[in-house]
Amino acid sequence: MAKQLRRGDRVEWNFGRGKAVGVVKRKLTEPTVIGKQRVAASSADPRYLVRTDSGKEAAKRAETLRKVRAP
Repeated sequence: MAKQLRRGDRVEWNFGRGKAVGVVKRKLTEPTVIGKQRVAASSADPRYLVRTDSGKEAAKRAETLRKVRAP
């Protein structure tokens, strides 16, 4: 069963040799474009739009995200 994430949840994920941290902005359930990247989201395979602490946006699957406590 996939994790249930909500808007405002603070999350982290592996990124290269380190970790990225950000806040969930919304759940994506249809194909969209983030920056110049096409995101193949659907209701059966949703992605979460996350704004990183550095201000960038990323679309991630729930399985790759881990909830963390707010600082």
